[in-house]
Amino acid sequence: MPALLELEDVARSYPMGRGEVHALRGISLRAGRGDYLALMGPSGSGKSTLLHLLGCLDRPTRGSYRIDGTDVATLDDEALSRLRNRKIGFVFQGFFLIPELNVAENVELPLVYQGTPRAEREARAERALASVGLSERREHRPRELSGGECQRAAIARALVGEPDLLLADEPTGNLDSRTGEEIMDVLDGLHAKGVTVVLVTHDAGKARRARRVIRIQDGVIAEEHAGAGRGASASPHAEPEAR
Repeated sequence: MPALLELEDVARSYPMGRGEVHALRGISLRAGRGDYLALMGPSGSGKSTLLHLLGCLDRPTRGSYRIDGTDVATLDDEALSRLRNRKIGFVFQGFFLIPELNVAENVELPLVYQGTPRAEREARAERALASVGLSERREHRPRELSGGECQRAAIARALVGEPDLLLADEPTGNLDSRTGEEIMDVLDGLHAKGVTVVLVTHDAGKARRARRVIRIQDGVIAEEHAGAGRGASASPHAEPEAR
């Protein structure tokens, strides 16, 4: 069976003045279902660009990216949007919750945009909230939640579409250390249930929770090693592929 994520010699450059900025210079990477990757690297290394490509928010300048066997280069914008909504959930450093909506309504919102019937939306939102331990706060507004609870709500919103892939971009960056560890526990628990997780972090301690730690430097994979995550040493897709 194909890997969930396959990148082959992926590069991304952007015009700047009369020249170009090469954010990615040739990334080859493979990840299977249930994998847990941590992306690390200094500011400007290319890790955020890589995350945007993995999330189908951008397209490579060169090379190929396949998600669940589908080459994203073959998709028009509408088809790419459908794939993104169906297969990928996003968690960011900011929570981006709508203050006028309660927690359950915030979590349901992606399904509203998809036209999902109300009864199904509510049932799926309740399952997502239960998965992050937030069921009892479903009627509260974001202003009534702690920072950690807001991030749990944001994770539930990312999960409500039942995606194959969860992308987390510095999800603990706005939290104190204790709350940040609690959020990492949530991500670890989701991975233990089979969710594929890709985490961007500057924190080496948090990165070690993943199965695989990948360090990006100057737009290439400079290093990959096993983390301490569950099954790290036995990951069938743990072989590094860098160019």
